[in-house]
Amino acid sequence: MTIRVLIADDQELVRAGFRKLLDAEDTITVVGEAADGAQAVARATELAPDVVLMDIRMPRLDGIEATRRLTRSTSVQVLVLTTYDLDEYVFEALRAGASGFLLKDSPPDTLISGIATVARGDALLAPSVTRRLITEFARRPPQSAPCALPGLTPRETEVLIQVARGLSNREIASQLFLGEATIKTYVGNILTKLDCRDRVQAVVAAYEAGVVKPRHHG
Repeated sequence: MTIRVLIADDQELVRAGFRKLLDAEDTITVVGEAADGAQAVARATELAPDVVLMDIRMPRLDGIEATRRLTRSTSVQVLVLTTYDLDEYVFEALRAGASGFLLKDSPPDTLISGIATVARGDALLAPSVTRRLITEFARRPPQSAPCALPGLTPRETEVLIQVARGLSNREIASQLFLGEATIKTYVGNILTKLDCRDRVQAVVAAYEAGVVKPRHHG
Protein backbone atom coordinates (compact mmCIF):
# COMPACT_ATOMS: atom_id res chain seq x y z
CA MET A 1 0.00 0.00 0.00
CA THR A 2 1.36 3.41 -0.95
CA ILE A 3 1.72 6.01 1.80
CA ARG A 4 0.61 9.49 0.69
CA VAL A 5 2.86 12.23 2.08
CA LEU A 6 2.62 16.04 2.17
CA ILE A 7 5.87 17.96 2.82
CA ALA A 8 5.50 21.21 4.81
CA ASP A 9 8.66 23.33 5.12
CA ASP A 10 9.34 26.99 4.40
CA GLN A 11 12.66 26.24 2.68
CA GLU A 12 12.29 25.20 -0.93
CA LEU A 13 15.62 23.36 -0.95
CA VAL A 14 14.60 21.30 2.06
CA ARG A 15 11.28 20.37 0.41
CA ALA A 16 13.07 19.47 -2.82
CA GLY A 17 15.53 17.28 -0.92
CA PHE A 18 12.79 15.39 0.89
CA ARG A 19 10.76 15.00 -2.31
CA LYS A 20 13.72 13.54 -4.19
CA LEU A 21 14.39 11.10 -1.38
CA LEU A 22 10.76 10.02 -1.01
CA ASP A 23 10.01 9.84 -4.74
CA ALA A 24 12.67 7.14 -4.97
CA GLU A 25 10.60 4.94 -2.63
CA ASP A 26 8.03 2.58 -4.17
CA THR A 27 5.95 2.63 -0.99
CA ILE A 28 5.65 6.44 -0.74
CA THR A 29 3.95 9.04 -2.96
CA VAL A 30 4.50 12.75 -2.36
CA VAL A 31 1.07 14.27 -3.03
CA GLY A 32 2.02 17.91 -2.41
CA GLU A 33 4.10 20.56 -0.69
CA ALA A 34 3.40 23.53 1.57
CA ALA A 35 5.61 26.54 2.31
CA ASP A 36 3.94 27.61 5.57
CA GLY A 37 1.59 26.33 8.24
CA ALA A 38 -1.57 27.84 6.77
CA GLN A 39 -0.81 26.26 3.41
CA ALA A 40 -0.07 22.95 5.15
CA VAL A 41 -3.52 22.92 6.77
CA ALA A 42 -5.27 23.88 3.50
CA ARG A 43 -3.37 21.38 1.34
CA ALA A 44 -3.66 18.54 3.84
CA THR A 45 -7.40 19.15 4.13
CA GLU A 46 -7.69 19.19 0.33
CA LEU A 47 -5.35 16.28 -0.51
CA ALA A 48 -6.00 14.01 2.50
CA PRO A 49 -2.44 12.61 2.80
CA ASP A 50 -1.68 9.80 5.25
CA VAL A 51 1.28 11.67 6.75
CA VAL A 52 2.36 15.32 6.86
CA LEU A 53 6.08 15.98 7.33
CA MET A 54 5.79 19.17 9.38
CA ASP A 55 8.53 21.69 10.02
CA ILE A 56 8.01 23.50 13.34
CA ARG A 57 9.25 27.00 12.48
CA MET A 58 7.28 28.36 9.53
CA PRO A 59 5.80 31.78 8.64
CA ARG A 60 2.10 32.76 8.78
CA LEU A 61 1.25 29.78 10.96
CA ASP A 62 3.85 27.72 12.80
CA GLY A 63 4.00 23.94 12.64
CA ILE A 64 2.58 23.54 16.15
CA GLU A 65 -0.65 25.42 15.44
CA ALA A 66 -0.90 23.76 12.01
CA THR A 67 -0.55 20.37 13.72
CA ARG A 68 -3.21 21.27 16.28
CA ARG A 69 -5.68 22.28 13.56
CA LEU A 70 -5.03 19.20 11.46
CA THR A 71 -5.27 16.67 14.27
CA ARG A 72 -8.53 18.22 15.47
CA SER A 73 -10.23 18.17 12.08
CA THR A 74 -8.65 15.31 10.09
CA SER A 75 -7.25 11.81 10.57
CA VAL A 76 -3.87 12.74 9.07
CA GLN A 77 -0.77 11.73 11.02
CA VAL A 78 1.80 14.47 11.61
CA LEU A 79 5.52 13.71 11.76
CA VAL A 80 7.37 16.74 13.08
CA LEU A 81 10.80 17.57 11.66
CA THR A 82 13.22 19.79 13.48
CA THR A 83 16.88 20.74 13.43
CA TYR A 84 17.62 20.14 17.11
CA ASP A 85 16.55 17.24 19.30
CA LEU A 86 16.40 19.60 22.28
CA ASP A 87 14.04 21.96 20.48
CA GLU A 88 11.86 23.69 23.06
CA TYR A 89 8.88 23.32 20.75
CA VAL A 90 9.01 19.52 20.49
CA PHE A 91 6.97 19.06 23.65
CA GLU A 92 4.32 21.52 22.45
CA ALA A 93 4.15 19.82 19.05
CA LEU A 94 3.52 16.45 20.70
CA ARG A 95 0.83 17.96 22.90
CA ALA A 96 -0.71 19.50 19.78
CA GLY A 97 -1.22 16.00 18.42
CA ALA A 98 1.93 15.13 16.47
CA SER A 99 2.44 11.38 16.20
CA GLY A 100 6.20 11.57 16.15
CA PHE A 101 9.32 13.57 15.79
CA LEU A 102 12.50 13.28 13.71
CA LEU A 103 15.64 15.31 13.22
CA LYS A 104 15.99 16.82 9.75
CA ASP A 105 19.44 15.28 9.41
CA SER A 106 18.22 11.76 10.23
CA PRO A 107 19.51 9.09 7.83
CA PRO A 108 17.16 8.43 4.87
CA ASP A 109 16.28 4.95 6.19
CA THR A 110 15.21 6.47 9.50
CA LEU A 111 12.96 9.00 7.77
CA ILE A 112 11.33 6.36 5.56
CA SER A 113 10.75 3.92 8.41
CA GLY A 114 9.47 6.84 10.53
CA ILE A 115 6.88 7.72 7.90
CA ALA A 116 5.77 4.08 7.76
CA THR A 117 5.55 3.94 11.56
CA VAL A 118 3.23 6.93 11.93
CA ALA A 119 1.23 5.98 8.82
CA ARG A 120 0.16 2.74 10.51
CA GLY A 121 -0.91 4.64 13.61
CA ASP A 122 2.08 4.02 15.87
CA ALA A 123 3.92 6.77 17.69
CA LEU A 124 7.47 7.56 16.74
CA LEU A 125 9.42 8.66 19.77
CA ALA A 126 13.14 8.26 19.54
CA PRO A 127 14.77 7.43 22.90
CA SER A 128 16.27 10.95 23.00
CA VAL A 129 12.77 12.41 22.64
CA THR A 130 11.32 10.20 25.36
CA ARG A 131 14.13 11.34 27.66
CA ARG A 132 13.45 14.92 26.61
CA LEU A 133 9.77 14.57 27.51
CA ILE A 134 10.63 13.06 30.90
CA THR A 135 13.10 15.88 31.60
CA GLU A 136 10.45 18.40 30.59
CA PHE A 137 7.93 16.93 33.02
CA ALA A 138 10.52 16.66 35.77
CA ARG A 139 11.07 20.41 35.81
CA ARG A 140 7.48 21.55 35.26
CA PRO A 141 5.11 22.15 38.15
CA PRO A 142 2.19 19.70 38.21
CA GLN A 143 -0.55 20.76 35.83
CA SER A 144 -4.14 19.75 35.45
CA ALA A 145 -4.26 16.80 33.08
CA PRO A 146 -5.48 17.45 29.54
CA CYS A 147 -7.47 14.24 29.83
CA ALA A 148 -8.19 12.62 33.17
CA LEU A 149 -7.39 8.95 33.68
CA PRO A 150 -10.76 7.42 34.49
CA GLY A 151 -11.49 3.76 34.81
CA LEU A 152 -8.13 2.23 33.88
CA THR A 153 -7.73 -1.29 35.21
CA PRO A 154 -4.52 -2.10 37.11
CA ARG A 155 -3.24 -3.98 34.04
CA GLU A 156 -4.04 -1.06 31.73
CA THR A 157 -2.24 1.31 34.10
CA GLU A 158 0.75 -1.05 34.07
CA VAL A 159 0.76 -1.03 30.25
CA LEU A 160 0.44 2.78 30.17
CA ILE A 161 3.47 3.12 32.45
CA GLN A 162 5.52 1.01 30.02
CA VAL A 163 4.25 3.05 27.06
CA ALA A 164 5.30 6.22 28.90
CA ARG A 165 8.81 4.80 29.25
CA GLY A 166 9.01 4.65 25.47
CA LEU A 167 8.62 0.89 25.03
CA SER A 168 7.04 -0.60 21.90
CA ASN A 169 4.15 -3.09 22.06
CA ARG A 170 6.62 -5.91 21.44
CA GLU A 171 8.88 -4.77 24.29
CA ILE A 172 5.92 -4.37 26.65
CA ALA A 173 4.66 -7.85 25.72
CA SER A 174 8.07 -9.24 26.60
CA GLN A 175 8.18 -7.34 29.92
CA LEU A 176 4.70 -8.43 31.00
CA PHE A 177 4.84 -11.96 29.53
CA LEU A 178 1.82 -11.32 27.32
CA GLY A 179 1.16 -11.58 23.58
CA GLU A 180 1.83 -8.55 21.39
CA ALA A 181 -1.80 -8.61 20.16
CA THR A 182 -2.98 -8.48 23.79
CA ILE A 183 -0.84 -5.40 24.44
CA LYS A 184 -2.21 -3.76 21.30
CA THR A 185 -5.74 -4.34 22.65
CA TYR A 186 -4.79 -2.85 26.03
CA VAL A 187 -3.28 0.22 24.34
CA GLY A 188 -6.43 0.64 22.24
CA ASN A 189 -8.58 0.45 25.40
CA ILE A 190 -6.34 3.01 27.15
CA LEU A 191 -6.60 5.49 24.26
CA THR A 192 -10.39 5.09 24.15
CA LYS A 193 -10.80 5.54 27.91
CA LEU A 194 -8.50 8.57 28.03
CA ASP A 195 -9.95 10.05 24.85
CA CYS A 196 -6.40 10.40 23.55
CA ARG A 197 -5.60 10.37 19.85
CA ASP A 198 -2.49 8.21 20.03
CA ARG A 199 0.29 6.87 22.24
CA VAL A 200 2.08 10.20 22.46
CA GLN A 201 -1.02 11.90 23.85
CA ALA A 202 -1.43 9.05 26.34
CA VAL A 203 2.18 9.50 27.50
CA VAL A 204 1.60 13.23 28.02
CA ALA A 205 -1.61 12.49 29.93
CA ALA A 206 0.11 9.88 32.11
CA TYR A 207 2.88 12.27 33.17
CA GLU A 208 0.60 15.25 33.66
CA ALA A 209 -1.84 13.25 35.77
CA GLY A 210 1.02 11.89 37.86
CA VAL A 211 0.36 8.24 36.95
CA VAL A 212 3.98 8.10 35.84
CA LYS A 213 6.57 10.05 37.80
CA PRO A 214 9.72 11.30 36.07
CA ARG A 215 12.82 9.65 37.42
CA HIS A 216 15.19 12.23 38.79
CA HIS A 217 18.80 11.36 38.18
CA GLY A 218 21.09 12.81 40.79
